[in-house]
Amino acid sequence: MQMLEIAVWSAASGAIALVVLAGLADYAWTRHVAALHGVVYNLGCLAFVVLLSGLAGALLPDGWANEVRVAQVLVGPVAVCLGDLWLRAWLGARYRDRLMDQCLLLGGIVGPLLGVASLWLLQPEWQLPLAGAMVVLNTVIVVWMTMRAWLLGDPLAPGMTAGTMLMLASTTGLYAIALGMPVTLAGHAVIAGGAALCVAVVGAMLWKRNQRAVRVAQEVHSQYDPVTKLPAGLPLVRSLLRAQRRRRLTRREGAVIAVIVFEPERIRNVAGNAGLNEAYLHLAQRLQHQVGVVNPVGRYWDRCFIALMESIHSPAAMRTVGLRVAASLRRPMQVTGADGAQVQVRFDVGVGVLRLHAQGQDVEDLLHDAQQLAEAARALPSRAATRDPASGEVVAVEHAQLGPRARPRTLFRMVARNRARA
Repeated sequence: MQMLEIAVWSAASGAIALVVLAGLADYAWTRHVAALHGVVYNLGCLAFVVLLSGLAGALLPDGWANEVRVAQVLVGPVAVCLGDLWLRAWLGARYRDRLMDQCLLLGGIVGPLLGVASLWLLQPEWQLPLAGAMVVLNTVIVVWMTMRAWLLGDPLAPGMTAGTMLMLASTTGLYAIALGMPVTLAGHAVIAGGAALCVAVVGAMLWKRNQRAVRVAQEVHSQYDPVTKLPAGLPLVRSLLRAQRRRRLTRREGAVIAVIVFEPERIRNVAGNAGLNEAYLHLAQRLQHQVGVVNPVGRYWDRCFIALMESIHSPAAMRTVGLRVAASLRRPMQVTGADGAQVQVRFDVGVGVLRLHAQGQDVEDLLHDAQQLAEAARALPSRAATRDPASGEVVAVEHAQLGPRARPRTLFRMVARNRARA
């Protein structure tokens, strides 16, 4: 490796290291686990660049040649695992699209397994080409998934798509260098610049998503609810209108979730106004956690919260979401009472889960119907209601004919079968 090439890749590695340090600073400030995930992924990218560019081989003694070769084979599959699983969480794939969820989950699991298997089953000269082909193919799938999220309305997906396209180009170039293909100094500079820019763009998208998740605002704007910092009133309606316009293009089914709080005076009498506001803040955070940060949540009026799931795997997924939200919001929470002591309180809520069909509907009607379902849910044991597709009646979400229930996992079925035999 020539000195100028070492200088080029040292500069690129330094730029990526700066992104890692920025991620560490963000984690130290926010203490958000997604920021830590981003730091780990960017460290994987740094190792990927250092190993495949030949920088590690040039700087380490010759006695480390075999270890460097093994690390070159494994670093790509490991980076695939980190990237796919992290991107799956970043896109909220578990909440919005089954294809996206399964592709990223499968890639994150299969990639490292193939990398390890290649060390055992293939001759050394075939190990790195197989790892490179697998990583490049996975990167193509990642670009496709980010573009799919863009079509599904994720506001940060365009930036992530640009980052993954840079990733595809730089990954292909790095494997070409690692496999000994002839690359000019200008080619090294272009590939190195693309790799550094890729990590910077992806890091910026991660930071923006974390800012939305943490929502640490220093001042209260009129478009946000002053207690929960959620969009309120007209801004919430506007976000629903934009989502409806996107859904007319994507033709995906979704859901509107309305949460109504009943008799908040009980909590005010116990914990005071400050305690009630703190409880509302906990409720908003729990609701956002259950639907995923990619899905907008707002406070429509003082006792009503609205969440929009712009796309869902299937109508049957509404059952799981509705029950999960209702169970989470009804759990006890600790708030600070008027005397400064910790008080345990519990909200009495109703959760309305309204199915959004592929064809568009008026936002005003959607909000009205979802609130009616939430009002009716108070009389149900699960506190979650929806409209049965077959009869059109308001029923508990667990009794609605929304499609087949999820089959139990194989291990659970085996345990149940053994118990039955015993």
